[in-house]
Amino acid sequence: MTRCVIALILALAALGTVNGQTVQRSFPATALRGEIAFGQPPEIRVNGQDARLSPGARIRGPNNLLQMSGSLRGQSLVVNYALDSTGQVQDVWILNDDERARLPWPKTVQEAKTWAFDPVAQVWTPR
Repeated sequence: MTRCVIALILALAALGTVNGQTVQRSFPATALRGEIAFGQPPEIRVNGQDARLSPGARIRGPNNLLQMSGSLRGQSLVVNYALDSTGQVQDVWILNDDERARLPWPKTVQEAKTWAFDPVAQVWTPR
């Protein structure tokens, strides 16, 4: 009986450790850093400029779960985002503390074109 209780305690402790870990996300080389202010969907402001979410845009929270744009209305968040071929915002990743601290990260397409990206280490190096 004592062994069963100890095993149960160890199993619960292990589950707590797994649930407390953050997800390591990989961002594509096309992802830019910015601040998005969410308005009435699909309207947003990216770094102070009016923009739109594309049809079928995906917004992932800090836990990597999908979020609906309507639930973010009125919030302004630091994100990585990617544009589609028409210039609309297609993918949004709301950053956690560790991801926000990963600097430098390009804020414009021009910066991304002139910097080097290591997709394994997820770091940018200005040239």
